[in-house]
Amino acid sequence: MTITKKHLIESLSKICSTRKNAENILESLLENIKSTLATGEDVLISGFGKFCVKDKKQRRGRNPSTGDDLVLGARKIITFKCSTSLRDKTNEMMSD
Repeated sequence: MTITKKHLIESLSKICSTRKNAENILESLLENIKSTLATGEDVLISGFGKFCVKDKKQRRGRNPSTGDDLVLGARKIITFKCSTSLRDKTNEMMSD
């Protein structure tokens, strides 16, 4: 199952006073995560995992349609590492 923003808002609205309030909370949370990652800082959500900003070095590549060699520039990527409790819970559910 894919969880969308709509699913998250519906779930939040069950404990918030209104759907609009739930939407504002989710948007604020996501915007906070995005702006923190954009500054190069990691985001740790206890019991869930850690979003890390990593640097990728410049490297050689090739254009798949023409076969020409080219240089791919340095860039930043975001990785996710799940917490041990999330990993354990997932493995526990998979073994059932």
